[in-house]
Amino acid sequence: MSGNRRRAFLVSAVVVGSALLMTACQETEDKAKDTGAGTSSSSTAAPDDAATPSGSSSAGNDQAADKGTDSDASEGSENTDGSGVDTGDGTREKVEQGCGANDITWSTRSESQAGGYVLIIAKAKSGITCYLPAELPTVAFGSDGTQAGPAEQSVGEQIKLSGNVTAYAGVNPKTTNSDGGKELENIIVAVGNDDPDPVTLPVDTITVDKPIVTNWHTSPTEAVPFS
Repeated sequence: MSGNRRRAFLVSAVVVGSALLMTACQETEDKAKDTGAGTSSSSTAAPDDAATPSGSSSAGNDQAADKGTDSDASEGSENTDGSGVDTGDGTREKVEQGCGANDITWSTRSESQAGGYVLIIAKAKSGITCYLPAELPTVAFGSDGTQAGPAEQSVGEQIKLSGNVTAYAGVNPKTTNSDGGKELENIIVAVGNDDPDPVTLPVDTITVDKPIVTNWHTSPTEAVPFS
């Protein structure tokens, strides 16, 4: 190979090598730029994510406040002033205790008016407040359970027994003019037919034949059993 050709070949080789080197450097720089851009993008997004993380204390406080408000509004405090029986017109009335025979202190007294009768006297025991119903007391006689009928055409009023309040009912044991009847020395008294604890009260010897009894009254003069 001549000297000229060798020099031309060497020059050509240098030119090609320089071109390859420049291409490699350009590719390296481009990769570095891409990598840097990706890193910069990641580092920029991270603060935004960190600023509003899921379940952050701010979100938790808001949720707790909402729950507290809902709880206060829905639960509240129970008001017991409205307890009792619904009367149907939006108001409520307290339930009152009905009297049973065992809630009462009983006594009897013989009276001469209206041909003679037995006055039944009822007072609530100490510490008890109860109501006698607006109906006849149940009065029975003897082992056969002869029961007194009504001495009045209509029932009376409910009576509240408490403290010194006293109720009276009058019993006429014999309303017939015949000589018949049975002689007894006690009567059985209950507060209505459903009273589970009737009491037996002593009386003077009486003759029983078609007996009658009045309603409960708060005055003994109103409890005279006229037949």
